Amino acid sequence: MCYAKMMDNMESEPVNSPAPVPKLFKRLGQTFQSLLDRWTPHTAARWVFTIVLLLAFAVRILVAQGWYIVTYALAIYHLNLLIAFLTPKLDPSLEMGFEDGDEPGLPTRSNEEFRPFIRRLPEFKFWYSVTKATIIAFVCTFFEFFNIPVFWPILVMYFITLFCITMKRQIKHMIKYRYVPFTWGKPKYAGANGTAM
Repeated sequence: MCYAKMMDNMESEPVNSPAPVPKLFKRLGQTFQSLLDRWTPHTAARWVFTIVLLLAFAVRILVAQGWYIVTYALAIYHLNLLIAFLTPKLDPSLEMGFEDGDEPGLPTRSNEEFRPFIRRLPEFKFWYSVTKATIIAFVCTFFEFFNIPVFWPILVMYFITLFCITMKRQIKHMIKYRYVPFTWGKPKYAGANGTAM
């Protein structure tokens, strides 16, 4: 008699019901992805939010008078993201088959075609990474063990030097291979029906 009741109870429960904790994390992930999807077309609002977040982080650092190593790490990470944002996905020197010392030129054959600039790091991923890193750095400023004492002027000078060297190399690369990583300011041509292409 007991065995029959136990079998009835087991049949009424679903066999493959997921555990509540992974189900909760899956639901939170779906909600977060939905929120990101809604933010995607609002480029200006996303960057305004990130700039306000960066200003809040700067105010926190200035008021607290510490966490300079966290700020330095955040600045280096942002510099790496900026370089990836400005760099083309495919290296023009490898793509065009130039040897060292050769100069890029205009297409000479009819089968060569124009290729648009495609970034190594798309704008949305750039924004998302900058925002996520800034939030993590902001949270780190509330933990004292991240407040490592350093002489901050050396970090500032080292970052400025690193920024100048890196951007000089990137600008030389842009000039050599004649690409502009920005779309604003470029001419827009009207198609056959009068709309801009």
